[in-house]
Amino acid sequence: MTFQRARTDEQRSQRRRQILDTAAAMLTEMPVAKLSLNELSRRVGLAKANVLRYFESREAVLLDLLDAEIRDWITELETARADDDGDGGTARERGDRLADTLATSMARRPVLCDLLSAQGAVLEHNISTEVAIRHKHAARDALQSLVRIVLRHVPELGAQGAAALVESTLLMAMTAWQCTRPSDAMLAAYATDPELASMRLDFTDLVRRTTAVTTSGLLARQEPSA
Repeated sequence: MTFQRARTDEQRSQRRRQILDTAAAMLTEMPVAKLSLNELSRRVGLAKANVLRYFESREAVLLDLLDAEIRDWITELETARADDDGDGGTARERGDRLADTLATSMARRPVLCDLLSAQGAVLEHNISTEVAIRHKHAARDALQSLVRIVLRHVPELGAQGAAALVESTLLMAMTAWQCTRPSDAMLAAYATDPELASMRLDFTDLVRRTTAVTTSGLLARQEPSA
């Protein structure tokens, strides 16, 4: 392919979109750790140096993808059915339903979970201050949106409680994703020894239970002392 430099803002935007779309497709085939800039460049049909005209590093590409994945996830949560909102049942019951919604929706988004699990240790390195600032602004906006969603379901938590729940849920999801992706050797061990099979963790169940317990704990701490 003969490289043709994008000369207008629209062309540059299209080229960036092409790179992001290609990286997103690759992440449906492989984990973040195996996505290389060389392979991304090959699939896009550009030299590595030309890809770097649009993104300063592999990590910058993946951070943009993470921000996009989170926005899509939030849109899904915001358009949930009205009967999932916060006016049916006790605060604890609504918290349990919210925990299930968050866990199951994240489990349906393996690319989001994989990117989140790599965020601090990988994606936020090898980037410029400019990219870091842009990413953190996007992350702040996302957190604020998630807090509003939590308050829609469990207003009793208040803003601080909702923020604490969002932070705890995201941190648990980051850790749970890594712990629930066993290696081939561990899968073989679970299959071979039934006594070990019960030790295999399930991402959805782990995030659901932790989020539900955290919600109950935050609600209990807000109750007035006897």
